[in-house]
Amino acid sequence: MTALLPPRSHLCSTAEGAVFHHGAHVTDWTPHGAEPVLWLSQNTDLDSDSVIRGGVSICWPWYGAGIDGVASPLHGFASRTEWRLLDVAASEQSVCATYLLIDAPSDQFEFPHRLYYKVCFGEKFSASFTVRNTGSRRFTFEEALHAYVHVKDVRNIVLSGLDGSKYLDRVPGNELGPHAQVGKLILDGETDRIYHSKAQIRIDDPEFGRRISVVRTGSRDAVIWNPWAEKSTTVMDMAPGEWSEMIGIATANVAEHAVTLAPGKEHTMGFTLKVEPLLT
Repeated sequence: MTALLPPRSHLCSTAEGAVFHHGAHVTDWTPHGAEPVLWLSQNTDLDSDSVIRGGVSICWPWYGAGIDGVASPLHGFASRTEWRLLDVAASEQSVCATYLLIDAPSDQFEFPHRLYYKVCFGEKFSASFTVRNTGSRRFTFEEALHAYVHVKDVRNIVLSGLDGSKYLDRVPGNELGPHAQVGKLILDGETDRIYHSKAQIRIDDPEFGRRISVVRTGSRDAVIWNPWAEKSTTVMDMAPGEWSEMIGIATANVAEHAVTLAPGKEHTMGFTLKVEPLLT
């Protein structure tokens, strides 16, 4: 393992945020006067090149173990690679940073490519991920921007916006499906679902008194994830009890929604987080 450079902090009059060059990993977005919106495990190792547990991670060019179930490392190499900071554009109300990654080692991905990642901190948080095919052959990839959203208690939040959506249940021992979501989603155990939906997702958190909206673009899937108490004990970079303080929501294109990109073309996917008071 090698030591990481410190994260780049971004401050404006409305919020603060932070990004590591390692994985272009966002570790903080906190609107001024509010609780942090992104969760970060106190056990994650920020001093080494291991994957960061929390914030917003980039999964590319495959999700999990990939379509065939044998790809390694899990979730691809983008979150394990040093990105280059291209540009920072700041105003009083917001700060935007753009990162670049060019051509992974050929033994991991043989197709020439460029990845651009733009994140903006302010009253809202936005992330935009662009893949450009710079080679002469088309290629296919999966992608996800996995946001760990900070909640007071995951057992008491309510997710809406997915009613009627088909989903796959990937918790071991559960029937894979597809299933259909009926009404709002309230988590009561280990959750690992891939929803086939483009809809806006809303997280109502009565104990923090806020609603967090997740608006996705260029995305046909949303992954909802929480390991719950028992499985969280096997997640080495998650401290005891931390599972109750987060909900994973990934903006994604995976499995049958994997993206095929022709030479010279590019594809962009992203999401925006917005926080509002929860009216009772």
